[in-house]
Amino acid sequence: MSRPLYLTLVALFVLTWSSAFVATKFAVAVSPPTLFLGIRFLLAGALLLAWAAARGELRRRIPWLTLAWLGVLNQGGYQGLAWNAMAEPLSSGLANVIASTAPIAVAALAAPLLGERLTLRRILGLALGFAGVAFLVRHRIAVTGESALGVALMIGSLAAMVAGTIAFKRVSPSAPLMVVVGAQQLAAGAALLPLGLAIEDPAAMTVGVQFAAAMAWQIGVVSIGALMLWFLLLRRGSAGSATALHFLMPPVGLIMGWAILDEPLGAADLLSIVPIAIGIRLATRVESAPPIPARA
Repeated sequence: MSRPLYLTLVALFVLTWSSAFVATKFAVAVSPPTLFLGIRFLLAGALLLAWAAARGELRRRIPWLTLAWLGVLNQGGYQGLAWNAMAEPLSSGLANVIASTAPIAVAALAAPLLGERLTLRRILGLALGFAGVAFLVRHRIAVTGESALGVALMIGSLAAMVAGTIAFKRVSPSAPLMVVVGAQQLAAGAALLPLGLAIEDPAAMTVGVQFAAAMAWQIGVVSIGALMLWFLLLRRGSAGSATALHFLMPPVGLIMGWAILDEPLGAADLLSIVPIAIGIRLATRVESAPPIPARA
């Protein structure tokens, strides 16, 4: 993949993935989060696998069990916790920022688990990025009254995403990209829908224009578009460099939340972007590295 194409896909991924946090706020306003996610994942997974079947991509041997547990971890754990966090008084911008700290943990864990290089430049970049994120989180909790429970749930969501990223890179499931994404979505939906029916009230769902629009956006743009981009980038790059893309998301997420949801955006928020932006340059700079083994 050429560098201009890679950067174009990065920009598109950042925009689509960041939009998910704003769209989530519209979704949880009209539906319990786990139920909405369960329905969304089942529909998205079914669409993707039907598309893959029409292309003849299901005729080969598919590691269904591996894709299933990766989906429960990657999508069920990460997004299940994130959506419940955003059902709390937690802004989409702050949720986005917390999720963007994934490169710190991934880069640290990828060194001993995947054999990736953890250079001084990358360590400095991740440290600067984390400092900016930590400053913003502390400011938002102290000044704007963000939910401490929401922050805790987002940290759990972050842990699931980091574990899922490392696991995906470690097992490297061999299957067409559409099958990889579709199978994970279907498994996540199969896990979350029964859980939602057990702990949430279906009568609390308000099915209307907002529900349909949020579902369409989450399925078409996020579940299918952004996730296929994500796994494509993850396959073509290292686990650390791929998740370092999340450092591009805090400014985009904060601006989206401010412009669309009228979330607060002050001088302290903008100040936190400075070390994050420097961290982007340092943490995502491409360096030569030895090949990453598919399995330990």
